[in-house]
Amino acid sequence: MKKNKPTFIRIISIITFALAIGIGAMALPGCDIRSQEKKQAHAEDGHSSEVHSKDAHPENGHPEPDHETHGNADVHEDEGSDEDEDLHDEEVVILSSAQLKEFGIELAKAGEDSLDQYVELPGEIVINADRLAHVVPRVSGVVREVRKTVGDTVESGELLAVLESRELATAKAAFLAAIERETLAMANFEREERLWKKQVTSEQEYLDARRALAETRIEKDSAEQQLHALGLSDSYLKKLPQHPDAAYTCFEIRAPFAGTIIEKHLTLGEKVNDDAEVFTIADLSTVWVDVNVYQKDLAAIARGQAVTIEIGHGIPSVNGTIAWVSPLVNEASRTAKARVVLPNPDDNLRPGFFITARVAVGSAASGIIIPKSALQTFEEKTVVFIRSEKGFEPHPVTLGRENTDRVEILAGLQAGQTYVSRGAFTLKAQLSKSAFGDGHNH
Repeated sequence: MKKNKPTFIRIISIITFALAIGIGAMALPGCDIRSQEKKQAHAEDGHSSEVHSKDAHPENGHPEPDHETHGNADVHEDEGSDEDEDLHDEEVVILSSAQLKEFGIELAKAGEDSLDQYVELPGEIVINADRLAHVVPRVSGVVREVRKTVGDTVESGELLAVLESRELATAKAAFLAAIERETLAMANFEREERLWKKQVTSEQEYLDARRALAETRIEKDSAEQQLHALGLSDSYLKKLPQHPDAAYTCFEIRAPFAGTIIEKHLTLGEKVNDDAEVFTIADLSTVWVDVNVYQKDLAAIARGQAVTIEIGHGIPSVNGTIAWVSPLVNEASRTAKARVVLPNPDDNLRPGFFITARVAVGSAASGIIIPKSALQTFEEKTVVFIRSEKGFEPHPVTLGRENTDRVEILAGLQAGQTYVSRGAFTLKAQLSKSAFGDGHNH
């Protein structure tokens, strides 16, 4: 038994080795599968097993490496072509008319047009200085009544406030006294004239009466002109002798024209001087826009040029023309003023607003012009969505000259083609993220 033990151990080792080989062969079936896949691929490409056998190495029967690599390259090229075709099909967005309207997408037809050139300049809306009044009382006095305040709109000649003025009372009294002296002088002159004609009195007495009448008339005219300087009208002066004595001290401050009170500098009981600016009234039916013109742009700015005033803050843009360009350049800012006069019927143009003025300085004939809202960036290219039989497709375009809102197309868009002029970002989102409906392009 001891002599047979090594033989038994040897038999067990052989069996174990055989089992290990079998298990290893079963654990590597992938090699055979790949070989079958390669044979099947070659068979589909029209290669027979006979050709493979001819190309096989005479010693081990395996295909040569060069032939195998070439066959794989052919397969990859075919797969790449299919992927490109699928990608091209995916770059189409199909939308109905209802969807176009729902998403606010606007279409336009490409055509040739001219491209306006603009200069953008900063500016500010200010009060029309020709329609601004600083109201002064013209006489000193104490405020007896205040009828209007800041923000009120007034009509021309409307009463603003009433002052009690001793200065006014003195002027009215002098005028009334002059009227009485003139009346007496006139009566004396008429009497002397009758007596002189009857040769009852001397000619010297007649001339003295005539001179006295002239002097009283001069005094009356002087007193009347003083009251006119205080703003009293002829009709008021005619009725002045019938006014009660208490009214002689009252001075009425009235609006010089229709407008809005933007400042008030008097209160009830306050004493004001004759040169005090008690009210400031502005007619805001028109405003000025003062545009700051840089030195480099002065040569291109002239009176009569069209201007678009952009205010922002939800206020629509306003069009106007340059009415005046200052001949002087400010030493500190190195800019000159250009002025635009704008109507302001709705009071949207408030003095103090900062604005941007787009001044049209020229127009050049160009090719196809489209709005900048039609441009989108897709796959790192500037594209325009053009409508075709398949749908809307992004087409790369080459850009030329441009201004603030429009651009020239040198290539990629032809005249007569329909393109998306507004809302193109929605189509870009459809291609990039499948944003519509069920996530498909159509």
